[in-house]
Amino acid sequence: MASAPALLEPGVDVDRLSYEIFSILESKFLFGFDDHKPLPLQSSPAAASPVPPQPPAHRTPAGRVRILSVDGGCRPSDALLAAASLALLESFLRDPSARVADFFDVAAGSGAGGVLVAMLFTRGPDGRPLFAADEALRLFAAWSTGSPSGSFGPPRKGPLGWVLRRKPGGLFRRVFGDATLRDTLKPVLVPCYDLATGAPFLFSRADAMEADGYDFRIWEVCAATCASAAAAAVEMSSADGRTRIAAVGGGVAMGNPAASAITHVLNNKQEFPFAAGVDDLMVLSLGSCAAGVDSASGRRRAVPSAAELVRIAGEGVADMVDQAIAMAFGHNRTSNYVRIQANGFGLDNYSPRTSNADRLICAMEERLSQRNVESLLFRGTKILDQTNAEKLEWFASELIKEHERRKKSLIPIILLKQVMTPRSSTATTNVITGTTTTSTTSTSASL
Repeated sequence: MASAPALLEPGVDVDRLSYEIFSILESKFLFGFDDHKPLPLQSSPAAASPVPPQPPAHRTPAGRVRILSVDGGCRPSDALLAAASLALLESFLRDPSARVADFFDVAAGSGAGGVLVAMLFTRGPDGRPLFAADEALRLFAAWSTGSPSGSFGPPRKGPLGWVLRRKPGGLFRRVFGDATLRDTLKPVLVPCYDLATGAPFLFSRADAMEADGYDFRIWEVCAATCASAAAAAVEMSSADGRTRIAAVGGGVAMGNPAASAITHVLNNKQEFPFAAGVDDLMVLSLGSCAAGVDSASGRRRAVPSAAELVRIAGEGVADMVDQAIAMAFGHNRTSNYVRIQANGFGLDNYSPRTSNADRLICAMEERLSQRNVESLLFRGTKILDQTNAEKLEWFASELIKEHERRKKSLIPIILLKQVMTPRSSTATTNVITGTTTTSTTSTSASL
């Protein structure tokens, strides 16, 4: 059986060729490389091993751009793992008043992940984030157990049930009030699929700052990115009524928005003038819960439904994006890119119909104690010795170091666009207390 090792491990020539092919694709699509000359393959023994990427000639003067990406489907339970991850990350920041939005420069979220991002990055009445990560986690757990369908629908019982049944998106309207994309503290990206154009549509704070026609109400953005592919499309329009969209869920268009967030940063020189490559980024990508779990029974179906098949396909695409990003980061993936996802995770023992919110949160904490899974160059995935919680603790320490570096630097890393036509006020509703507060909206450059 002497040939077995050769079958299990690809040869170095294949590695080198694959590396060169991906280097061309990476340069072409991420960095605008336009040189079509083929890369020569050397035949000497010394050239047989893959050549590591050369470090860029420049270095960002003050640090790296911090990117948060959150996967998600149309159900609140899809973002439970991400919410638990961010709650744990926030607890590692060594400051009780610190919030996730304080330590990230860009946030992208799809489906339920988009709702989570909106909750953590929308400006509240006091000018701070609308929710802390722990508060968001508890709300997602309550929503996961409160709806009979397991979706962002009306609860089974309670004083809000009749209100939320009368108006679609009533839950999101109650959480975000009249806030729009301009009311987010940092650049936010949330995808959906526009049936009118037959193409993905990306809600963006940067676009909203440029034109009123791209400024959408956040509650409608959340309804659009969470719209089920099996349900009717969400008809919506921009704040000024000029742009109209017939949206279905972001999971259909872009289950893993990390690549879009990276591309947004590398190509947005106005807000991120020093981001020229993956060396200038640090990315935290949070996966969603596994598909194939019945929302009513909490158990994995033997034959998935049509909606579950769509979810499974979306998770396959999300894994492919994870692999592509890991390859793009190359040898920097261990220091600049962290992916948190549950390996074969399902809510088998925690049915949304029978479990309470505290049990769901405990289930997520158990998943964070699992060993982390890392994508490898041309090798699939590898189970690491570190747990997901340990990875998050390490990433939090890197965020703190980056935060301290910026305090000492005279050169800002990001230059956020300012509101071109600010509104006079924004109504924000506190979903926990049920009280409504009106506050003046003000936007300034954030460094």
